[in-house]
Amino acid sequence: MEAQQEQHNKSRVVKVDSLQSWDFYFNQATNQGCPIVVHFTASWCMPSVAMNPFFEELASTFQDVLFLTVDVDDVKEVATRMEVKAMPTFLLMKEGTVADKLVGANPVEMKKRVDEFVQSIRVNAA
Repeated sequence: MEAQQEQHNKSRVVKVDSLQSWDFYFNQATNQGCPIVVHFTASWCMPSVAMNPFFEELASTFQDVLFLTVDVDDVKEVATRMEVKAMPTFLLMKEGTVADKLVGANPVEMKKRVDEFVQSIRVNAA
């Protein structure tokens, strides 16, 4: 249990808990040219909840990407603004715009898309 708690404390996934925190992280990452991967989730959606450990794993793998999680029931304004209609929804964003969107709990496809997304950014930055 302690190891789990310790691992949880070291999470690289930032929980967005308000419209203000969304704006802060979104603007900061955009201004710094940092890509963003967002997991729109809901506590009642089991496929969404099941993706949490995988999302954490991705965040640990891709250290140069900001990983955000948004509970659509807690921060409805962000879900509405980003036109999220189903959970889980994952948005891959760069330069303030959505570069890719994946709806559904598909870890294999998610890893593939994040890989390609990060590679495209690294190629463009080189």
